[in-house]
Amino acid sequence: MSGIRVLVAGASIAGPALAHWLRRWGAEVTVVERAPELRPGGQAVDARGVTKEVIRRMGLDAAVRAARTETAGAHTVDVDGNVLETFRAADDGGDGYIAEIEILRGDLSRVLYDDTRDGVEYIFGDRIAELTQDADGVDVAFAGGDRRRFDLVIGADGLHSALRAMVFGPRERFVRHLGLVLAFYSVPNEFGLDRWLIDYQESGRSAGLRPIQDATRAMAMFSFPAGDFDVDYRDIAAQKRLLRERMAGMGWLTPRILAHLDDTPDFYLDQVAQVVMDRWSSGRVGLLGDAAFSSSPMSGQGTGLALVGAYLLAGELAAAGWDPEVGFAGYERRMRSFVEANQEIGRLHARSLAVPAPEAEPDPDFAGEWFTELIERALNGVELPDYAGVADSGAPAEPPITSSAKP
Repeated sequence: MSGIRVLVAGASIAGPALAHWLRRWGAEVTVVERAPELRPGGQAVDARGVTKEVIRRMGLDAAVRAARTETAGAHTVDVDGNVLETFRAADDGGDGYIAEIEILRGDLSRVLYDDTRDGVEYIFGDRIAELTQDADGVDVAFAGGDRRRFDLVIGADGLHSALRAMVFGPRERFVRHLGLVLAFYSVPNEFGLDRWLIDYQESGRSAGLRPIQDATRAMAMFSFPAGDFDVDYRDIAAQKRLLRERMAGMGWLTPRILAHLDDTPDFYLDQVAQVVMDRWSSGRVGLLGDAAFSSSPMSGQGTGLALVGAYLLAGELAAAGWDPEVGFAGYERRMRSFVEANQEIGRLHARSLAVPAPEAEPDPDFAGEWFTELIERALNGVELPDYAGVADSGAPAEPPITSSAKP
């Protein structure tokens, strides 16, 4: 037992995944989440390449697979619903456009939370209001009034990371908008959807439906181009107005899907953006997942970066004897190329969906060897060291003796 005390901000995917590995290394972990409870639903996320090995090392392969959407593949269709192109989950060894392991963000968050809740302290409905660090630790004031001291603080609180803004500077410094906006929400499955994702595209916009485990419902998906994005990401009413405005006049099943917009329990809309930073740490404070290196949903690898990053961050810190300077440096060194490859995939995908201007350069040749190599680097281009035998563990280690959890 190291006795090291770590505070993690964010309880979506990156935060609980990091808590898993920190606990395995004997740290006392607290996760604070500003939402009152875990957020359900959300977009489907994927595990490809080396990420599947991280899940295996966590001992969670069976639990993750049990929660999959079990999507068989995807059809792109025309305005009348005629199939134009088909992609199958078995393509490219399960690492293709529709991944073999595909799971709703909220369902994966639940798997990770259930895995860690008995050995990690979770605080919901609160957030970090202030922090001050010195050579030996970090003093944290919570919005709820509590004040505590930790050895390390990690921000895993997403694209709009409040901790990143607090320690590293305003979001405008690091967030790069890619010119698209995405929206997701669940709807009644009145469309006969059965294990196949359906996608329709028109003038740079897209509308789609994808299956989820509850066959009585489906997940609606929309995207539209936007040169800038100035809607408050917490103003749901304004986001719904924007979606209706931008999808007006679109064909296929779009009007029927939009008719459920006001009744959905899990609406989500946000810009397609990346986070680009020279460093992911400052003293005893570090960043993980989208807070540090969002590759955008266009890469299909945001979850992979979060899970792989959690493994490497915890492992490098533990291997360095919890010295933040050495541990954070090792984490950044191992992750940087992997992150850059996935961010390049994200930028290329976003560009391919845009309606080209007359003077725009043609899209690159995606059939070229350079693209195959880039894909391989984005899926498997990172080494997973064997941190003191953890790599061969088939199940999570016993949790620390002194720990607490909140439901």
